[in-house]
Amino acid sequence: MLSTKALEKESEFPKLWRNALTLSWFGQTIASACWIASVFAYGISTAGDSMQLAAASAWMIANLAALREST
Repeated sequence: MLSTKALEKESEFPKLWRNALTLSWFGQTIASACWIASVFAYGISTAGDSMQLAAASAWMIANLAALREST
């Protein structure tokens, strides 16, 4: 028998996926992932590269936080 808490968690999962599959969230997440990958592909050789990585990572974290908050 599932507890009430487990049922609440279980019912949140589909909504989480529905929010993740919206075009705006999915597009921003793919864009931030590509930005992060490009920093590593070209290398981190200057302070500007580190700032680019920090900005891209912050964008990714914000996307993930927005997904969680929308449930």
